[in-house]
Amino acid sequence: MGVETYHVTEDEDGMRLDRWFKRRIPALSLSHLNKIVRKGEVRVDGARVETATRLVRGQSIRVPPLKLEAPAPQQPAVSQADHDALARMVLYEDRDLLVLNKPYGLAVQGGSGTTRHIDGMLASMPNERGDRPVLVHRLDRDTSGVLLVAKTRKVAADLGALFRSRQARKIYWALVEGVPKPAQGRISLYLAKGEGTNAHGTGDAPRNLEKMRVARHGEEDARHSVTYYAVVDKVGTRLAWLSMKPVTGRTHQLRAHAEAIGHPIIGDPKYGAKPDRDPSRTDPLRAVPDGVERKLHLLARRLILPHPRGGTLDVTAPLPPHMQKSFDLFGFDPKRYDPIEAAPE
Repeated sequence: MGVETYHVTEDEDGMRLDRWFKRRIPALSLSHLNKIVRKGEVRVDGARVETATRLVRGQSIRVPPLKLEAPAPQQPAVSQADHDALARMVLYEDRDLLVLNKPYGLAVQGGSGTTRHIDGMLASMPNERGDRPVLVHRLDRDTSGVLLVAKTRKVAADLGALFRSRQARKIYWALVEGVPKPAQGRISLYLAKGEGTNAHGTGDAPRNLEKMRVARHGEEDARHSVTYYAVVDKVGTRLAWLSMKPVTGRTHQLRAHAEAIGHPIIGDPKYGAKPDRDPSRTDPLRAVPDGVERKLHLLARRLILPHPRGGTLDVTAPLPPHMQKSFDLFGFDPKRYDPIEAAPE
């Protein structure tokens, strides 16, 4: 190929030059890119640049004749099954973003032993340029509900900034052991990474799991976390339906906070009840009734935030099947007044 000129698109605004080449010309080796940049053969708006230079929308990039490597192995075909599965999860969609209703048990991202996850499935929804949607935030594998996805890198960056500035308002619903007192309150704790052991195995030996623990201010890796909660309804002293509003977004924050105040979320394998090691948890006044599935009863119920193009995005997720079953069992009404929704920011 001869000398060519490209222009930086809106979706490429802020991208590093080396990543831009990786995206536009994937067959170009990094060593060859470094060489032509060092020799000044690559120019942005006529000026010499470095591989770490950040690009700006509308800039022109001069690309000299290139020595390309053999074509990379062809990517596997887009999965129609993944596309259809995601389509069934859509709660809201416009030209900029998707809001999914993530089901219980499906991971958001890959990890050790995880082969199917939302992030991988998003490859089945490329745009006209072949770019895939981008995750904006995360939910634990066993947490259900609202999950925000951007259709371009630019929108993902804008939405990420809203989350970091705490302009995104998140409301979660949970069923917990016992009934917290007071009925409405604020949990403010420092959390740090620790270790836990699975409590609900299938006969296998216990294994270590990453778990957050309550830490002291000033302790290494300790990060402040704040959650507001309110009891919406209850079943005697046995369990309560909580509405929870996290102000911060720490790993496992709501699960760790629920355990820290002595009311773990029902079905939580990391932070839930462990009667074999804590006899006090066998108190019949707090025993979880029969008929309640041992799945995490935590739902990302509602997300409210400014839309990047103006106005407000406000999306609500329905109860997942196992929580709907529990709500029916206890006669909880999802339309009941939720004190957290009316609480001041």
